[in-house]
Amino acid sequence: MSPRITVVTPVHNRRADTLRCLRSLRHIDRTGFELDVIIVDDGSTDGTPEAVAADFPEVKIISGNGSLFYTAGTNLGLKEALKNNPDYILAINDDSIFDEKCVRRLVECAEKYPHSVVGAILLLWNQPHKLFQTAPVWRTWLGGWRHWHHQTVWTIPQKPFSVDLIVGNCVLYPAQAIREVGLMNEKFIQYGDVEYTPRLRRSGWRLLIEPKARVFCKPNDQRTHLRQMSFGKMLKTLFTNNPSGYNLFHRFFSRMEGAPNRLAGLSAFFIFHLRWLFKRNYEANFALRQKEIPLKETYRNRILSD
Repeated sequence: MSPRITVVTPVHNRRADTLRCLRSLRHIDRTGFELDVIIVDDGSTDGTPEAVAADFPEVKIISGNGSLFYTAGTNLGLKEALKNNPDYILAINDDSIFDEKCVRRLVECAEKYPHSVVGAILLLWNQPHKLFQTAPVWRTWLGGWRHWHHQTVWTIPQKPFSVDLIVGNCVLYPAQAIREVGLMNEKFIQYGDVEYTPRLRRSGWRLLIEPKARVFCKPNDQRTHLRQMSFGKMLKTLFTNNPSGYNLFHRFFSRMEGAPNRLAGLSAFFIFHLRWLFKRNYEANFALRQKEIPLKETYRNRILSD
C-alpha cells in the first residue's frame, strides 16, 4: 500500500510565495505515494486564503488569528494532519520550490531507513548551487549551532547522512514520531524546529539528510543589525517576547533545548554574546570570512552505507 503524505505549512501575507510553492508541489513526481496539503493561514490580509481556494481547491485551509507565527502555526497543521492518520507529515516553509523528485526521494529514504526523520538539501533559489541552512553543527566555543556560508552541491555527501538538527524548511516526519514525542514547544515563536528535531533525536529517532532531495528556498530577508538600532529599540528587541532572532529569551532557550546538554547550552549562550561584543560572531560578517572544509569531510563518518 502506498504511503500517505500530508504536507503542512503556516502562511501569512506572502501570497505570491505561497502560490508559487503550491504550484511547485502540484508538479512533483508522486510515484509511490499519495499526497494532500494543509495550509494554516495565520490571519493574512493580502488575499492569500482566497487565492489558494480559487487556484487550489484541493488544498485544505485552516484559519488562525495572526498570532500563531511559525511554531504554533505548524503545530496546528500537524494536529489537523494527524486526524487523517497519514504515514508521514511533510512540514515545509511556503517560500519553497521543489525539485520534481524531492518528495519522492524523501519518502524513499524514510522507507529505506526506518525510524528516521528526513530533511532535504536546502538551496538558495537565486544561487541554486549554494547550500542554505542545511546540516549545521554544534560548536559550544562558537556560540551554538554553526551554519554554513560556503557549501555547495559539490561539497556535500552524495548519500544520506545523519545530523544532530534539521532546520524546519522541509522535513519529512513519520506520523508515529510526532505521536510519540508530541508537538513543537510554542514558547519558541519562530524557531520551534531548533528544539524539536534534537528532541526527536534524544527520543531515539535518527535525523537524516537526503542529498538527492532538493528544495530551493527564498533567501532570508535582510534585518537591521542591533548595532544600527536606537538604544530603546535595541532593548525592546532584546527583551520583549517578539519573533525577532535577536530576542534573548529565544536565544537562551533555543540553546538550552537544542544543545547536546544543558552545560553546553548555557556556555554557548554566554560565548555567543561575548563573541558579538568583539565582532567575532558566526551569525555576522565575520563568518563569511572563515574557511569551511567540505561537508562530505565534516560528515564522512556519518554517511550511511547502502
